[in-house]
Amino acid sequence: MFLVEMFQRKTTMPTAAEALAGRAEPIETAALHFVTNQPLKPPFADGLEIAYFAMGRFSVAEKLFWALPGVHVTATGYAGGLTPNPTYQEVLSSLTGHTQTVMVVFDPGELSYEALLKLFFERHDPTKVMRQGNDIGTIFRSAIFTTSDAQLAQAKQVRDDYQAALEQAGHTGRIVTEIGPAAAFYHAEASHQQHAARNTGSQPGSKGTGVRLPDHL
Repeated sequence: MFLVEMFQRKTTMPTAAEALAGRAEPIETAALHFVTNQPLKPPFADGLEIAYFAMGRFSVAEKLFWALPGVHVTATGYAGGLTPNPTYQEVLSSLTGHTQTVMVVFDPGELSYEALLKLFFERHDPTKVMRQGNDIGTIFRSAIFTTSDAQLAQAKQVRDDYQAALEQAGHTGRIVTEIGPAAAFYHAEASHQQHAARNTGSQPGSKGTGVRLPDHL
């Protein structure tokens, strides 16, 4: 019974009464991006946009974005939950409600939001409920947190386009990606920022469905 309860806790979102209390002050994180040396926190230059994507382990997902032309900076953190300023271990307990999330700051004049959405949907499996690969839990759920009405509309449209592509390819899964306006984003600890560059050992890559979106994106 204990193991069953622990598994359910990992795959069930906590209620406000169950969520950990957290803290008023942000946890300590890195100041600069380990690869690009850009500041990890705002203010950012005028004209840049911010996007947030959750697609499994943020240590794996972040490296998909930071080298893209038009990306100014990336950072890992926690979003979509209840606990203020959580730590990694608190998030890992599944009692904060957060998912591991990558912040992408980009120049829309060089890189479209649709292109980021295309990468997001193709490079993980958005039909998996509360998991990616062998990683199981609410912290690994698929999510897009938007920062404008335009982003919200585009995310929903590309989701629908990808669902149609999945069906055309004979994939039976339904997309479960959570899509909604971004609330608080809490930067992860320094050791989790640009983890793939700090630790050059091999890491399992994100495994998608193998289905591509239409080329016009």
